[in-house]
Amino acid sequence: MTSNKLPGFYEFLEARDLVEQKYIPYYVQWAAQYLAYAQSHLDVAEGMRVAGFLSQVKQRTVQDWQVQQAQTAVKIYVEQFQKTESAGTVPEKHDAPSGGHFDYSIIIKKMQDAVRLKHYSYSTERSYLDWAGRFFEYVIQVRKKELPGQPLNEADIRDFLTYLAVKRRVASSTQNQAFNALLFLYKETLGLSPQGLQTTVRAKRGPKLPVVLTTEEVQGLLQNMHGEPLLMCKLLYGAGLRLMELARLRVQDIDFGARAIFVRSGKGDKDRSTILPETVIAELQSHLKNIQALHEKDISLGYGEVYLPEGLGRKFTAAAKEWKWQYVFPSKRFSVDPRSHTVRRHHISDKAIQDAVAAAVRKAGIVKHATVHTLRHSFATHLIMNGVNIREVQELLGHKHVETTMIYTHIMRTLSNAPKSPLDSLMKEKV
Repeated sequence: MTSNKLPGFYEFLEARDLVEQKYIPYYVQWAAQYLAYAQSHLDVAEGMRVAGFLSQVKQRTVQDWQVQQAQTAVKIYVEQFQKTESAGTVPEKHDAPSGGHFDYSIIIKKMQDAVRLKHYSYSTERSYLDWAGRFFEYVIQVRKKELPGQPLNEADIRDFLTYLAVKRRVASSTQNQAFNALLFLYKETLGLSPQGLQTTVRAKRGPKLPVVLTTEEVQGLLQNMHGEPLLMCKLLYGAGLRLMELARLRVQDIDFGARAIFVRSGKGDKDRSTILPETVIAELQSHLKNIQALHEKDISLGYGEVYLPEGLGRKFTAAAKEWKWQYVFPSKRFSVDPRSHTVRRHHISDKAIQDAVAAAVRKAGIVKHATVHTLRHSFATHLIMNGVNIREVQELLGHKHVETTMIYTHIMRTLSNAPKSPLDSLMKEKV
């Protein structure tokens, strides 16, 4: 079925698989309504016409989701369809090829090499390659492209990201992850510089307040843990560490004399120092003695190497077996490094930490959606409640902008200085 209104736009949406088939007529109707509005407002810039039309839509008796649908439809029509139509490149809908010649294995290998050259983590490598694979699948199955006859271009990225936001309805963080992966593919792997990606329909995420535990809830959480998971949880909360910052801690990153923990190559590839809680020092020292004994046993068995960044590993070939480079929380078993194929004892998995915290949350009867990262949010909020300067908290957390840290002041107000409800005042007067 096609639409009598704007058949070209209908075909555009259908060919690119941007919208579920049943919703295409509605998108076409919104675009047609916008065009009717635009015809009577030709004296103003297009951006103003779009804003005016959407303002008019909001004044109608419509649901919020309809306003969002109208906004998305007009954005696709103005910023993607009109430009494509003017270039005369609207594809026709046809069946999927039975065996395309789009062999992207060479590109994937080049991308993998580029990721490793940048010293990105293995998890980032897997994520980027996975998104590249999904993107190529979309290009082949939906856009019907075959290399080298039809080279990739920025419209392919834009349409794929729009497809994720509109049809797949992915979270904004998921779409951003895909965006970063494809940007890396184009710039670092293919040597291209895509422009105009600001016209992509983005998955929106409204402002969210982080989940924060009260001090009593943190205490209840800790009381339901023991052994190594308890020590990890104490460091997560007591030092404000991110999940992978804790997992990747090395022995030399703990400075007992200075009562400090050094985070190396944290988010944004930045180093920082944070608090080493005094109450965990004895427990942590005892833990490290056990880990050192395990390391010495590994060496006696012919193992004992730990992963080092490639440049460092080449420069200091013996460093991989040194005690100071070992992980504070190593894995319980050996594994094969997927890159070098060396048998090593890697750091503890992120899932092991997550599972330990999730189990303790259940046992403590905490009904909040508390995760490992909740402990970092609680660390920051409780510091501010205790009078620590917001700038100092920013440094401890490693935030680039103080505005990011300021969100905890809103939580602090909720936990400590919230205004009294008028209901409470009313009931007090009644008594």
